[in-house]
Amino acid sequence: MSEPRVITFGCRLNAFESQVIRRHAKAAGLADAVIVNTCAVTAEATRQARQTIRRARRENPGARIIVTGCAAQVEAARFGAMPEVDLVLGNAEKMKAESYAALAPERIVVDDIMAVRETAAHLVEGFDGRARAFVQVQQGCDHRCTFCIIPYGRGPSRSVPIADVVAQVRNLVARGWREIVLTGVDITGYGRDLADVPTLGRLVDAILDGVPELARLRLSSLDPVEIDAALFRAIAEEPRVMPHVHLSLQAGDDLVLKRMRRRHARADAIALCRGLRAARPEIVFGADFIAGFPTETEAMFARTLDLVAECDLALLHVFPYSEREGTPAARMPAMPMDIRRERARRLRAAGEARLRDHLDRRIGTTAAVLIEGAGAGRSEDYLAVATEGEALAPGTIVAMTIRARRDLGLLGAVRP
Repeated sequence: MSEPRVITFGCRLNAFESQVIRRHAKAAGLADAVIVNTCAVTAEATRQARQTIRRARRENPGARIIVTGCAAQVEAARFGAMPEVDLVLGNAEKMKAESYAALAPERIVVDDIMAVRETAAHLVEGFDGRARAFVQVQQGCDHRCTFCIIPYGRGPSRSVPIADVVAQVRNLVARGWREIVLTGVDITGYGRDLADVPTLGRLVDAILDGVPELARLRLSSLDPVEIDAALFRAIAEEPRVMPHVHLSLQAGDDLVLKRMRRRHARADAIALCRGLRAARPEIVFGADFIAGFPTETEAMFARTLDLVAECDLALLHVFPYSEREGTPAARMPAMPMDIRRERARRLRAAGEARLRDHLDRRIGTTAAVLIEGAGAGRSEDYLAVATEGEALAPGTIVAMTIRARRDLGLLGAVRP
């Protein structure tokens, strides 16, 4: 290998951090390293990481295998015991250049993530193989949803100052990136740890004002009750903020939401979607859902299914509930796994039905498509668009006429 290989699992924040990891490892001369940046959101994600580590060792017998990320943070001893692994780095340690410049003699270098109080701005100059660039604005989470292990992998909520975020966006745009995605663990919690307590909406306004040449700004997952007035206005009115909102909903039944220790009620989600759609009719909503949460009855699940229709949620991320050791939900009466999977299937089917309806409504309209690769791109509302005709350069934004629906995507042609 000519340079370190970084294998990324999980969220957009991990994708951003993998760019920083690659840069640090390359600067340290770790050309033979395979670095696995893990996810801990489900037991399946952790299992896949272990499987990948074993395969990486078989395929690269002489390489150094370094494991990091959320799963490594919360299960450091388990990963450290794997014979394939040379070094385990915690989530704080993986972002430090010195962790790679002089590899520690210890097998496990994982400190107390809950003691971390600041997040540095990392200057990332590009994103290999991606048409859009990610910018970290926030890290960690102060909430304690009963199903979630991530706060113990990421630590307390901490924010990158507005000036640093604007500088990073400006740098990426100057290097040719047309679309920027703001990412973090709980980005609607942005700013509470900073001296002047800015909100995410204020940050968005600062980016739009400070980088007028930015073509498209997209937001990662939002908490429905933490959307401040400035953010609502930006989503509703600013054409450079993409009309695609992904909400962390998890369920549509109030009792289930209470047992999850979520901060919103069903009515909050409905009111938000109605308000934003009234202000910006072209908006598309996505959502995260957990199917088969402990104690969830069929009637409770039916309310979640109904919410998909009531809010017209078209882009769903659905997971069968996964026990995570150390979380309160893991001690609650569990649903059988076959019921969890069957409910997940029904939720996905409901989302796909809403998506097909929305795609059909787009036929004959125009779209500004960000080209992601050969014959493929994404519209403003994050719909997959297959492109006709000549090859288009990745990273460019092209005006297209939508000609047809192709299953769960669209077919577009460049407008003459």
